Amino acid sequence: MAKLPKREQAWTVGDREALHALPEAVKLVKANATAKFDETIEISVNLGVDPRHADQNVRGVVSLPSGTGRAMRVAVIAKDAKAEEATAAGADIVGAEELVERIQGGFMDFDRVIATPDMMALVGRLGKVLGPRGLMPNPRVGTVTPNVGQAVKDAKGGAIEFRVEKAGIVHAGVGKASFTEDALLANVRALVDALNKAKPTGAKGTYIQRISLSSTMGPGVKIELGSITA
Repeated sequence: MAKLPKREQAWTVGDREALHALPEAVKLVKANATAKFDETIEISVNLGVDPRHADQNVRGVVSLPSGTGRAMRVAVIAKDAKAEEATAAGADIVGAEELVERIQGGFMDFDRVIATPDMMALVGRLGKVLGPRGLMPNPRVGTVTPNVGQAVKDAKGGAIEFRVEKAGIVHAGVGKASFTEDALLANVRALVDALNKAKPTGAKGTYIQRISLSSTMGPGVKIELGSITA
């Protein structure tokens, strides 16, 4: 049997199948985030949905009360007064036709794309480029909006998008290992609350089935569901 790396030998999770109350899980994940960089704290939520059915897709946006711990690079596709509004709100890249052409040419130096409704005829050209990366503007998650200034501020302030994958799992970053336990608790609860609110009408049986928390390089810790709302 191969010998585990020293970092893995030092993990203090114990029984990997045991369920932990959320505060204890956060403490364990932070304690095992021992990499030489500030690891992202990630959550995985197994949902009782079948995303192959349109009425069971789960997608939305949530503002994490403690932020994400990362600098969000925001691109806005808008023109005239709306472009000025986006720039004033702190957007990193703003443009219309010329920005669409840059993206078509391979420019991807951004983490989120926001567009005004009048730009969607142009933005539609970017579906094959932005869609596979989960960056295509969508009114359901607030990235197609006339209120671009507020959308930029939300993105910069800790708003994240979530979307269920084919296997019925939602993955999201909920902060950094350097965050306090209380900050991470608040972010986890905000995301789970948003998932509950996004429950599709077509979902049957138990909606939220399993939740685990981990750091980028650390072990997963399973969470006792009742402790999230306690």
